[in-house]
Order: sequence, then C-alpha cells, then structure tokens
Amino acid sequence: MPARPPAPLAAALALLAATACAAPTPAPAPAPAPGPAAGEVPYWVNPDSRAARAVAAHRAAGRSAEAALLIRISTRPVAEWIGSDRPEAEARAVTEAATKAGLAALLVLYAIPNRDCGQHSAGGARDGTAYRAWVDAVARGIGGRRATVVLEPDAVMHALDGCAAGQRRDERYALLKAAVDRLKRQPQVTVHLDAGNAGWAAPERLAAPLRQAGVTAADGFAVNVSNFRTTEESVAYGRRLSALVGGKPFVVDTSRNGNGPHLAGDPAESWCNPPGRALGTPPTLRTGDPLVRAYLWIKRPGESDGECGGGPKAGEWFDAYALELARNAR
Repeated sequence: MPARPPAPLAAALALLAATACAAPTPAPAPAPAPGPAAGEVPYWVNPDSRAARAVAAHRAAGRSAEAALLIRISTRPVAEWIGSDRPEAEARAVTEAATKAGLAALLVLYAIPNRDCGQHSAGGARDGTAYRAWVDAVARGIGGRRATVVLEPDAVMHALDGCAAGQRRDERYALLKAAVDRLKRQPQVTVHLDAGNAGWAAPERLAAPLRQAGVTAADGFAVNVSNFRTTEESVAYGRRLSALVGGKPFVVDTSRNGNGPHLAGDPAESWCNPPGRALGTPPTLRTGDPLVRAYLWIKRPGESDGECGGGPKAGEWFDAYALELARNAR
C-alpha cells in the first residue's frame, strides 16, 4: 500500500520560503546513470528531498560510493505527496517552485477517509466534509499553475476489497468523483485516478467502479503506484483497462519495478519493502505508446512502505533499501 511521508514537505517549505525570489537550483545529473534527456520530463525536482539530504549526509561522512548511488534517485523528479495539515500551503509552495523553474509539479493526493483501511498508511480526512474541504484547499494552492495529480492510491481498489462497503463505498466513489471535478476546475491541472496494479484485480472488475469514481471526467488513470509489477505487465494491464473506460490514457509508476515483484515469502507482504528490488525506468514522457502518457516515479524510492521487511514507519527514509534499489538498477 502507498506509504505517505509523515511530514512530507516541511523541510521543503522552509527551503522554498527562504528562496522565494530565486528558482530552485536543480541537482546535477549523475554521469553514469541512464535517464531522460534534459527538458524531456517537465516535472520539478525537489532540491531538499529526503534523497538529496541522504546524498549530502553520505558525502559529509566520506561515503562517496553511497552518495553516487543515491544520486540516481535525488536527481529524478518524484511525486510530492500533499499532507493533511497544510494542503493549500504545500500545494502552493511546490507549484510555485516548479513554475519558477519552468516546470510542472507532480502531486499525489492521499487523504481519503479511512485511508489504507487502517493499515501501515492509515489516516486521511475524518469524514467526507473534511475531505472535500481538503481537496478544495489543494486546488486553491495549485491555482493557475501546471500540475499533474495522481488521485488517491488504492482508494477504488480497497472499496472493491470490501474495506468500504455499501453506503461507505458509494460515498467513497462520490468523494473521488467530486475531487476529480474540483481539481479539473483549475486550468492547468491534469488528473489521473489510481487504478491499482496488474496483480490486484482484473480490469473487467475495475472498470465500472472507476467510472463511478469519476474517471470519465479525469484525464486518465494511474497504474502500479507504490508497487513492483514490471512495466510490460503494467502497460498490458493499463491497455486492457483503457479499452473498458473509453480509451483513457494512463501513467505507470516505474519507481521500483526494475526487477519486478517479489514472489517468494508471504504474498500478503510482497508489497512491503520486499528485498532484491530495483529502480525502474527513469521518469520519461517518451513511452513509445500513445496510450501511455508517462513513466513516472510516483512512489518516492527510498521511503519505507511500513514497519515490515526491516523498514521504519511508512514514509520514513530507509537508507539501506534506497541503496539496494539504486545498486540493483540496470
């Protein structure tokens, strides 16, 4: 399940406030690491991300090899997960920084009531009224600036699994649809509703719930968020689902799918800091498939999925895991 940072942008907000009159300085690209050409991916790179801070810490300690590995993460655009407490301020800070750099912001909204069904990333808005107000605050923060929003990882899938049943399920779909409609009132926002991953549910089972949750009004959907399914699997899954929801395009989270899913051990824990995984295709708009709008790093590589697989709390930096992801990247 997605792991949202417990205080996702506090340090970044402080940095941005201190540099309000200057565009953020992008980190240098790692010479040996494969990736997109300059200007190919129009998303902002947070210069004070956890990965960037980890690179600085390793350098300060003289661990140049570790720093070089983590540059593979710190120089890539990854999504900013908007927190519950200051949604308008966070959305404004990120989108203003991106605009000053001539880029768009990549955001994740993850605050649906009863988020993650009370598991590792439990939380979210207290009720539907609070959630609508939270989404409205995010939209106000974005304003007229460019942003791509991935909306509510797992929300539809958990409803299918019975986490939200009956009236609660219908309310969840209504909240998602209202969120799509509110965000689309912003002139330069694209919205992709989360649609699970290739190992969770068949597209035929998901199509009707996605329509009920507003995918028709959205720009598309997102697959493989915070998961490890291969790009090939994910694209095939997305194409099947697209055919069932009016030909909608989609984005694929490739942040940690370089070695595909972990198939050994307890299947119920295969998503949570599994060993032997690798960074996937770096973020790019050049997918070679008109239905696939982008390969993106929506999950922030190096941040824990939860207190499993040796990791800290969900969203906290897991340095050993980040190094393994980078070391295993092809």
